[in-house]
Amino acid sequence: MSYFISSQDGYFAMTQSGYTVLAIIILIAMLLTAFIADKKQQSKKINAKQLAFSGIALALAFITSYIKYEMPMGGSVTLFSMFFICYIGYLYGIKVSILTAFSYSILQFIQSGGSYFLTPFQTCCDYFFAFTALGIAGLWYGKKHGLITGYIVACLLRGLFHTIGGYMYWMDYMPESFPKALSAIYPIVYNYAYILAEMVITIVILSLPPVKKALSKITALTR
Repeated sequence: MSYFISSQDGYFAMTQSGYTVLAIIILIAMLLTAFIADKKQQSKKINAKQLAFSGIALALAFITSYIKYEMPMGGSVTLFSMFFICYIGYLYGIKVSILTAFSYSILQFIQSGGSYFLTPFQTCCDYFFAFTALGIAGLWYGKKHGLITGYIVACLLRGLFHTIGGYMYWMDYMPESFPKALSAIYPIVYNYAYILAEMVITIVILSLPPVKKALSKITALTR
């Protein structure tokens, strides 16, 4: 039917080219939004405190990504690893957040993607785009409820890039046990199952009074 959308048996589906363009559009929109937000936040040059604490948060995120529960269908729920990256955005804004998240994407690629990948673009969707997307949490820098809101949006956006990569490259790996009637949403179910599980657990923990009090003290010290 077209270069971006195909038609089979009366059903319409996006082609690999279509998913590629969609991923690129989302990435460009994310970066433009980050650039505009950075101007509005009037962020200054990254200082020593920001650099030091961002490094600590990055290290914590990487370490906790090894402490994980493997989901039955695939993917893993880690020990709050995404939170540490998003927290930097809440503390210091979009510029520091995106840079930290991009650094994290490189570490994730080295950790689990460097030994096996299908194509360069698949690697970008599953690692560089997906984990850099966590930096979008910086849009809610210093806002009321900004930590939770930014974290939720960042997690959902990360899942979106994983899902696009799933439709483009991983549909042939769908297990036989997965219901055939739901095969069209397999990448969505697969990726958001572990991302949403970690997100919900993290939000519950962050909502506990002792944790909220501790985070308030850390926030005051690091800003």
